[in-house]
Amino acid sequence: MTTPPAQISFYEAVGGHPTFEALIDRFYEGVAEDPLLRPMYPEEDLTGAKDRFRTFLEQYWGGPKTYGEQRGHPRLRMRHAPFPVSPSARDAWLRHMRDAIDSLDLPPLHADTLWDYMDRAAHSTVNTVDGGEAPAAGRTIPDHLT
Repeated sequence: MTTPPAQISFYEAVGGHPTFEALIDRFYEGVAEDPLLRPMYPEEDLTGAKDRFRTFLEQYWGGPKTYGEQRGHPRLRMRHAPFPVSPSARDAWLRHMRDAIDSLDLPPLHADTLWDYMDRAAHSTVNTVDGGEAPAAGRTIPDHLT
């Protein structure tokens, strides 16, 4: 009797940490120059945002559990509540993410899987209309969630 081959995670299948690091680096190159998105990142240096997003994605796709160990549950909508995520902001975010995914030159099935997730996640964070305020505008994210 033969042993079935071990399944590998999506994280491993796409190349692990170097792939997610390249994805996030390329994504934030676009965000850094985007007049609609950049104001949503209060840190002068985007390193913290990059690390948080990368560790989240790595954990989500079967990599290290660093995000959960450091930050707990993702609480995607709650973490974005202080920021006005309008349809226009979503579309800008998706443009930068599409460019980042395309830059990886992944096999089509892997690129499509990653894109499908990003597209659904981006739509789920919309919390206002174009020109509207965020539901928690002016509030800060509690320390235990930052």
